[in-house]
Amino acid sequence: MIDGTWEPAPAARWEDAFLSGNGSHGAMVYGDPADDRVIVNHHGLVRPNGSGSVRPPELADRLGRLQDALLDGDVTAAEEFGAGRPLVWVQPFHPAFQTRIRRGRGLHEAVAGYRREVDFTTGEVIASYEAWHSRVFVSRSDDVVVQHVTDLALSAEVWLDPRLPGAPAGLAVGRSTVLAPDGARLALRVGYPDGGTAYTGVTVARVDGGTVSVAGDGIRVEGARSLTLTTRVHRGAGSPDAGALWADLPDGGYAALLARHRTPHRAAYGRASLTLRDAAGERELPGSELLRRPKSPALLERLFAAGRYHLLSASGTLPPRLTGLWTGDWDTAWSGAFTTNANLNLQISSAAVAALPEVGEAHAALVYRQLPDWRDNARAIFGARGIVAPSHTDGESGHTRHFQRAYPLHLWTAGADWLLQPLVEHAEVATGTPDARLTGALVEAALFYEDFLTREDPDGQLAVVPSYSPENRPANASWGTVNATMDIAAARHALTTAAAHAPDHPSAGHWRALAGRLPGYLVNADGALAEWAWPGLEETYDHRHLSHLYPVWPLDEINPYDTPEEAAAAHRALELRGSENDSAHGHLHHALIAARLRDPARVAGALDAVLGGDFFHDSLMSAHYPGRDVYNADAAHTLPSAVVESLVQSAPGRLVLLPAPLAAYPSGELRGLRTRFGAGLDLSWSEAGATAVLRPSRDVRVDLRTGDAFALTETRTGGPSAPLELTAGVDRVLTLGPR
Repeated sequence: MIDGTWEPAPAARWEDAFLSGNGSHGAMVYGDPADDRVIVNHHGLVRPNGSGSVRPPELADRLGRLQDALLDGDVTAAEEFGAGRPLVWVQPFHPAFQTRIRRGRGLHEAVAGYRREVDFTTGEVIASYEAWHSRVFVSRSDDVVVQHVTDLALSAEVWLDPRLPGAPAGLAVGRSTVLAPDGARLALRVGYPDGGTAYTGVTVARVDGGTVSVAGDGIRVEGARSLTLTTRVHRGAGSPDAGALWADLPDGGYAALLARHRTPHRAAYGRASLTLRDAAGERELPGSELLRRPKSPALLERLFAAGRYHLLSASGTLPPRLTGLWTGDWDTAWSGAFTTNANLNLQISSAAVAALPEVGEAHAALVYRQLPDWRDNARAIFGARGIVAPSHTDGESGHTRHFQRAYPLHLWTAGADWLLQPLVEHAEVATGTPDARLTGALVEAALFYEDFLTREDPDGQLAVVPSYSPENRPANASWGTVNATMDIAAARHALTTAAAHAPDHPSAGHWRALAGRLPGYLVNADGALAEWAWPGLEETYDHRHLSHLYPVWPLDEINPYDTPEEAAAAHRALELRGSENDSAHGHLHHALIAARLRDPARVAGALDAVLGGDFFHDSLMSAHYPGRDVYNADAAHTLPSAVVESLVQSAPGRLVLLPAPLAAYPSGELRGLRTRFGAGLDLSWSEAGATAVLRPSRDVRVDLRTGDAFALTETRTGGPSAPLELTAGVDRVLTLGPR
């Protein structure tokens, strides 16, 4: 079962509920025939906490003094820049409510004949037990949560239940129930404690046969053959009345609604796939059983498929949050925000090459919506034109608001380049060049550096000051420093990328000159690429973030082919890096960088830490820490990217086949990839060799490289690379043999 997963028991915890989503609404399905609960989520549901109107403070007039102090050797000077402000978290993401169809006590355990499954190809969650059948999906075409229950002589209570863990005591809950000839209309309006905003959930209940009556907070259904619920959530201070929202819900039965949804969902999900040899014998096992077999090829297959499914389902109006699009608790860790200094980019890292442009469009929606706020950050904090991205956002505000001595996230200037890079990759895959909107954003990133890079080091090179490496600090200094390696890489990349894509801009030549004056990276006494390219700053190796290896992944500025000495130093830095608190995103970030540096053993070690660390719930959604601690989408969404990078890597002028193949999976097939030079790619491999089929959409010349174990058969005795000429519309088959 590559394209789905199943369990022999209902979900007893919301973390184990199977998931469906359309990038706007989400559903978490327990699948209990006696008490069928579906938690309804919506990307726009964030609880007001007073931070929505917070703007970046006016600090630019103090910037010069801070720069002087840091350049003069005051390693704690940045602690006072922005000090005295309370730590303000973004507005927390929260669930809406749960629909309840209750007939009796819940099962909560395996019973003979029970089955709960999710079909990744359709987005349907299906549960059955004896005569009872439940089907749930979230429609991409009609933007509703749809539930369909069939049973002989179905009798049940149905209502919308806002009582979920962590819900504030001050919620103002109002209900409306209206009977109709074919069933009933249910509405739930929930006002936040601030009194100014609210959200409304509306459900149309349609029955086939039987009777419907008002009962308690909802309705009582007696003797029906089937029940269909169609649900939507609306958030806003001026919510329409329930009648208007009911009228806007789509007509049609379950089959018609599913047919409209299935076509776009199936087309997107099915573009890419992974098949591994030796997985067949375990493919039919429940997900929970596979998770107890961390070395199973069937587990990696299923997690790859589940990662694609969940990433697609969580991306639409916005990209995935820390929890994707789902939560069953109002007290989401780290506000369930978009954490942009690592997590978001890691989660969406497979989207461009694994053929999910829908995810790129969702990410673009978040970025472009917030550009005005990013301009405010640049002006208020740094006195500069252009854009500076925050480290956290709730999806509404893009203003920097996280001011803290220990984590001075307001000093991070690399964010705009880091967040624009996935959009550059999507453009490379699709057309080869950014569109006007992306080019405009790249120009704004360069304009920031044009204004910000005004200080020099003693050798006359530009100094990036203040500077911050998320979320680490030197062993002998405070967090705000000079010349964090990530900041240098981002500045150089932003300036050169803008100049390349806007060559006629009046400042294009100046941007190239500024990039040329930035310092090189520093190799420390351990032979490792230093996290801070500033004399005297000592490393803190045991940390989950790998920000300083940004030039390796995703930028490809440092690689084993063009910059072998720097690549060796980066590899040494990776060897010395600890895992700190064993966060899933740290392990998978490690795997991505190791793959770029052609280290299959290190890739395998990082994947083993995640697969064997009890990071995955029965839903195949993941946790932030081992032992399924803190519901979090980082591992679930990033794992497919680590698999892809171990097998195929591409840049606009390069293709690398099998750079870091995993010894535990010696044979398989990866289909439907897209390269950053505009070609589709299918790859099959085994101990005997490999075959890659390229389907170029444009004429291009690339440098073909292979990993240490394989070589292109026609150039096996030649050098380490081969030029590859591709013609649009003409397939090219490459055959590799053991080296």
